[in-house]
Amino acid sequence: MNFVRQLYVSMQEAARAHAQWDLEVSTSIIRDKRKVWLLAGMTAIGLFVSIAFAGDVDLPSMLGGKSAYTPAFYTTGIFMASIAIGVCAGLITGCIGAGGGFIITPALMSAGIKGILAVGTDLFHIFAKAIMGTVVHKKLGNVSAALAVAFLVGSGVGVVGGGVLNRLIYEANPVASDAFISVIYVVLLGFLGTYAMVDFLRLRKVGGGADAHGGGESGGGGLPAMLQRAKIPPMISFDEDLIPGGKKISGWFVAACGLIVGFMAAIMGVGGGFLTFPMFVYVLGVSSFTTVGTDIFQIIFTAGFAAISQYAIYGFIFYTLAMGMLLGSLLGIQIGALVTKLVPGIYIRGFYALAILAGFVNRLFAMPGKLAEMKYITISTQTAQIFSTIGNWLFFLVIGIFAVWVIFTFLTKINVLREG
Repeated sequence: MNFVRQLYVSMQEAARAHAQWDLEVSTSIIRDKRKVWLLAGMTAIGLFVSIAFAGDVDLPSMLGGKSAYTPAFYTTGIFMASIAIGVCAGLITGCIGAGGGFIITPALMSAGIKGILAVGTDLFHIFAKAIMGTVVHKKLGNVSAALAVAFLVGSGVGVVGGGVLNRLIYEANPVASDAFISVIYVVLLGFLGTYAMVDFLRLRKVGGGADAHGGGESGGGGLPAMLQRAKIPPMISFDEDLIPGGKKISGWFVAACGLIVGFMAAIMGVGGGFLTFPMFVYVLGVSSFTTVGTDIFQIIFTAGFAAISQYAIYGFIFYTLAMGMLLGSLLGIQIGALVTKLVPGIYIRGFYALAILAGFVNRLFAMPGKLAEMKYITISTQTAQIFSTIGNWLFFLVIGIFAVWVIFTFLTKINVLREG
C-alpha cells in the first residue's frame, strides 16, 4: 500500500513539473510578437481549411477524407471545439499545477475524433508548443545529459513499438483501436482520480491542504540500490552536484525505463512524464532535483519523435486541430496561473480530482458501445448510445463548470490581481 501511495505522489510531482514547463513555454510564446503573429496566421489557415471542407465533400483518400489521411476531414465545429478543449486543458494546467494533457485525448474522442488521431494530434500539440516556446527548463543545470541520452535511446525504441501497435490495431479494426486507448485511460485515470479524491477528502478532514500540489519523495535503498550495484557497462554517473562522487547506474536500466515510457507515450498521446518521474526516483534512485530537468528534456524529444515518425507520416494528425488546442491552451494556462493566487489550495486539489475522475467516467461509459460493436457483449445500440451520452455530458459538465468558475473568479477579482 505504501508503494502505491509513493507512486501516486511521484506521478503528482511529475504532473507539477510538466505544468511548470508548460507555463514557461506558453509565457515565452505570448511575450514574443512574432510568435503570436505566426500562431494567428496558422489559426487563420486552420479556420479557412475547416470552412472550405465543412460540407459533405468526398475527398480522395490520398488527399484526405473521413478515413483521416492527410489533410484530415475537418469542420468548423471541430475547430472551435479544439480551441475550447485547449482552453480547458490550459486552465487545469495553470490553475491546478498539473498537466492537463490527461483530459485532451478523452475530450477529443468525445468530440468525435478517432482515438489514434486524438493521440497523434495531442503528441504534435506538445511538440509544436515546445518548438514555438523554445524553453526546455529554466534550470538546465538539472539535466543529466548521460541519463537523458540513454533514456532517449530506449524511448525511441518504445515509441516505435507503441506507434506500430496503435496503427496495427487501427488498421485491423478502428473500433478496437478506440476501445484499446479507452481501456488504457480508464485504468490510469481511475488510479489517479481515486487517489486524488482520497487525498482531497483526507486534507479537508484535517483542515490542511494549503499546498495544492503535494510533494515528492526521493528514492533510496531497495531496488535502486540493487540496480546501482550491478556493474553492467556502460555505467552512467549522475547527481554529482548532490553527492560527493555522484551515483552510478548501468545505461541498460535507464534505456529499459525509457522503452516503457516511450511505448506508453506513443499509445496514449502524452509526453510520458507521469511515468518517467516514478521510474527515475523509485527504480533508478535519481534525485527529484535531477529528475525534474531530465524529465522535461525527454518529453520534448519523445513527443516530437512519436508525433513525426509514428503518426504524422501516416496521416494520423489533425494539424489545424493541434493549432486550435495550442491557441486555447495559451490563453487558458495564463488565466489559470493567475487564479491560483486567489483560491485556497484545498479547492484546487478537489477540482484536480474531479477533472481526472470525469475523464475516467467518460472513457468507462464509452466502453459498452465499443465492446458491443466488436461483438464481445450483447447490448442494444440505443442503450450503448445512452451510456456514451451520459459519459460525455458528465465529462463536459464537470470540465465546463470548472472552466466557468475559474474564468468567473478571474474576471470578478481582476482588480485584486492588478493590485498584487
